[in-house]
Amino acid sequence: MKKNILYLCHRIPYPPNKGDKIRSFNEIKYFSKNHTIDLLTLADDPEDLRYAENLKEYCRQVMVFPLNKISGKIKGFFSLLFGQSISQGYFYKREFQSTFDKWTRSKPYDDLICFSSPMAEYVFRAQKKIKDIAKNLIMDFCDLDSEKWNLYAQKTAFPLNKIYKKEASRLLQFEIKINKAFDKSVFVSHKEAVLFIKHYPGAKNIQVVSNGVDYQYFDSEKTEISQFFSSPMLVFSGAMDYYANIDGVTWFAKEILPEIKKKIPDVNFYIVGSNPDPRVKALEKDTSIIVTGFVKDIREYYKAADLCIIPLRIARGVQNKVLEAMAMGKAVISTTPAVQGINPKVKQVVEIEDDPLKFARKIISVMNNTDRIKELGNSASIFVVQNYNWGKNLNGFFDN
Repeated sequence: MKKNILYLCHRIPYPPNKGDKIRSFNEIKYFSKNHTIDLLTLADDPEDLRYAENLKEYCRQVMVFPLNKISGKIKGFFSLLFGQSISQGYFYKREFQSTFDKWTRSKPYDDLICFSSPMAEYVFRAQKKIKDIAKNLIMDFCDLDSEKWNLYAQKTAFPLNKIYKKEASRLLQFEIKINKAFDKSVFVSHKEAVLFIKHYPGAKNIQVVSNGVDYQYFDSEKTEISQFFSSPMLVFSGAMDYYANIDGVTWFAKEILPEIKKKIPDVNFYIVGSNPDPRVKALEKDTSIIVTGFVKDIREYYKAADLCIIPLRIARGVQNKVLEAMAMGKAVISTTPAVQGINPKVKQVVEIEDDPLKFARKIISVMNNTDRIKELGNSASIFVVQNYNWGKNLNGFFDN
């Protein structure tokens, strides 16, 4: 049966070039094959407003509202001050609410999908009664965001650690409120779902829908290298204004890379991703570290890499960067947090280590063994094709 779906998203799901945007875009792309979608979303980068046209290929209506980060932080502060979470205030806009109310008044929806917990604020503030907004209310939490703030609190000093701890507590209470009010709560992995149930044993209607990867796009044989890369080459990719990524590459550069250079002195570490934080740019004082900023085609960097590394100490859910590198047939060395949301069998095809010295030794060992590099890369590619197909994983999204 063809459904009318209203999809709310906290970041415009185009271009699909980082974690949350990859998942939300692929949901919209897949659902649009058989259903009609109206999309309401926010854009915290003014450059992204132009991508509304790209999304009209999949959606009947698209409305994108600019989100100013400074005003968002101010609203988030007052939200925390008055008993709610920072996230609820940060992502709330009256214009968005007005359009949401107008659309839900003017047409019936079979399903309302909120991508990420802050989007539920528009449901709770709606003019219509919650039960009248749509036949089914679905929250795609993806990761358990409240736990992410707990991890931030553990990694930061006073006073930020106190603020982050309070945000974790407030956001968890909001996540529980959502689960009580919505018809279904979706998580990206069993680990995230179990964690939520641990915090809230009364949780109901939980579903796990894993991520996928477009392995026909992330195909090494279809990718051409159009530029020179220094070799031997280690690659990390991700949004480089994101705290977990900043922490990960800084830890690697300071604690792990120096050990590698003792045995492989000409090694190069490429940090690939948009909006590099000043702390990341500062790492280029070491001439073996290259910070690229935004790149048009990440596949070139994956293909050129000898190894892809995922040195994340803070991670939730499924890391798309791991799946993309594996789909490209690359050997991957990762920390445990970065792969905890992936099928447990990943341990058979990815080298995993958390101790910095042992992490360095693993890289040295694999870099000096071309057969092992090929073995890991081939196994990784097969693993992704078998377990992370978007169509297969999203097929049961609307099942009861």
